[in-house]
Amino acid sequence: MLTAQTIERLNAPELLRIRETHMQRLQAVFAGEDAEDSAFVLCGVDAGGVFMPALDDPQTFIHDRLNILAQSADILRDSRVFRPLAMSTNIYGVHFSDSIFGAEVIYHDEQWQVKLLQRKVGDLAPPELALSASWLLGQAMATIYRNAQLAVPLYGPPCFASALNVGINLYGEELLVAMMTDPDDAQHDLQVINDTLTAEHRWQQHFLPPAQMQQACPADRTQPPGFGQICGCSTQLLSRELYRDFIAPLDDALLFTYAHGGMIHLCGAHTQHIPTWRDIPSFRAFQLNDRAVGDLQQYFTGLRDDQILYLNPCEEMPLERIMEITRGHRVVIIANLQEPPKKR
Repeated sequence: MLTAQTIERLNAPELLRIRETHMQRLQAVFAGEDAEDSAFVLCGVDAGGVFMPALDDPQTFIHDRLNILAQSADILRDSRVFRPLAMSTNIYGVHFSDSIFGAEVIYHDEQWQVKLLQRKVGDLAPPELALSASWLLGQAMATIYRNAQLAVPLYGPPCFASALNVGINLYGEELLVAMMTDPDDAQHDLQVINDTLTAEHRWQQHFLPPAQMQQACPADRTQPPGFGQICGCSTQLLSRELYRDFIAPLDDALLFTYAHGGMIHLCGAHTQHIPTWRDIPSFRAFQLNDRAVGDLQQYFTGLRDDQILYLNPCEEMPLERIMEITRGHRVVIIANLQEPPKKR
């Protein structure tokens, strides 16, 4: 049950005003109108996570996590660093959509894993969302959050992923082989997956408050309202041509379910796709972490001026080097800094 203190803190007009001020700053970055003298820094607090109890008692899970989040509410008062308060559900980790297609998802060694479908690529049928236990649980969690009527925290639904990620989770390397040897079969299944993901995104946009709706990792991949997100982890497995012909139209269509397009998450070696992404209007932001951050120079110089880079500094790409490359422009730095670095 939500405490009276939680309801008060997470509806505080001052905190809502501060969140909206930071959102306006972020909108200026996306619009190319950022006139501040420092780079934009983002480091929020997320009350969610991968927790088994969420599956058995979603209301208790969400209310308990919101009560905990309220205790950190004052962190949002930082006027220099955007520290949004967020509630993510993260059902089944990155395998939520896999489960909707009938794949068995298991919890092993403190993380979610999926077992491949034992079927041929090419005969995937559209699932009935209304009959999916996973989808119904996701709807239930969104309903619990919306009914709490807390204006300040952002909300992140389960990770819907992307057509390629889900396809590989369902079939493994067999999908990649089919893209080369049985392209019609591969295209059929990828389209079925993308149509289902589109329905998931559209339901979320219709049901949740637009000012609070985010996608995966809402505390540190926060975007202005009207932007979506997809996962691009597995694009590193494809050649430029294979991605361009098979996957890019699906990713573009999925991001354009949002008014302003959106973000793709990257964590590997994906630079072969930069020319393709540069030419797709719906691709507005790129979230780089792990291996991908090391290729920052290629992303910064190879993408359009209106495409924003979200960066997680690391040993390979420290903050100082990020600032040398970008001079603090077109970037959102995801780090727990006391002061944003000055632009150059």
